[in-house]
Amino acid sequence: MLFEGTVSINAPQEKVYAFLTDPNLVSQCAPGLDSMQIIIPDKQFKVIASIGFGSVKVTFDADVEWVELQSPSYAKMKAHGKAPGSGADVVSDMRLSSNPENTITEMKWTADVAIVGSIASMAARLLGGMTRKLSGAFFDCVKSKVETMSEVKA
Repeated sequence: MLFEGTVSINAPQEKVYAFLTDPNLVSQCAPGLDSMQIIIPDKQFKVIASIGFGSVKVTFDADVEWVELQSPSYAKMKAHGKAPGSGADVVSDMRLSSNPENTITEMKWTADVAIVGSIASMAARLLGGMTRKLSGAFFDCVKSKVETMSEVKA
């Protein structure tokens, strides 16, 4: 399933990019994140995250890799997660642009999500609404943290 959206953040493009490509910072906003470990700085990290599909909670052990970083305007990552009897693959990217004063950054994002295994049929029914809810919570958190950081350092 392909998901996409646009978020406006009241902060310079470089600060938004730096936040979103730093696993230690962005993980503060990831819903359901149990742990995060950097394997190769600026390249690969491992996460354990729990996601609820209706009344079923599934914990994924995922390898995440940056496949392309073009500071401060583009980043692409891929992730492969495993859970008992199931798996998930995600390819996600973001494109950043700013207004002429570089005070507002617009982020266009996409996420292509494929889930296989025992939770696939349940996930197919619930993934759309769940993704909107989780991505909304994630981007509200990112927006708040980046805008607060920009105010403090301004």
